[in-house]
Amino acid sequence: MGPPAASATRRTPLAPPCRGAPAHAANRIAIDLMSAALADLQRFERLAEQAYSDMYDSRSPAGCYSDLKDCFALAIGAAERAGRADEAERLRRRLDHCIAVYRSQFSPF
Repeated sequence: MGPPAASATRRTPLAPPCRGAPAHAANRIAIDLMSAALADLQRFERLAEQAYSDMYDSRSPAGCYSDLKDCFALAIGAAERAGRADEAERLRRRLDHCIAVYRSQFSPF
């Protein structure tokens, strides 16, 4: 049996996109992922700040402290996924501040 006919191995090129056509599917997915990461960033930062506030009203602030560290870590990861290095750095500084406050005000001496 000989090699396949040239027409059987030739690939047809993809058609060029039409003007006014929706964005390429990969671009749309990237935009959706970035939007989701930014929404996660806002949600986790809000939860972290709520845990920080709750820490002052709690009889056992260690649980709130743990929650705020987890939420800040998730917010930092979301900022990095969204390509927002400036936001990730801001959140790291805020987390460092919250850790310093907890250690100075709530840690046993």
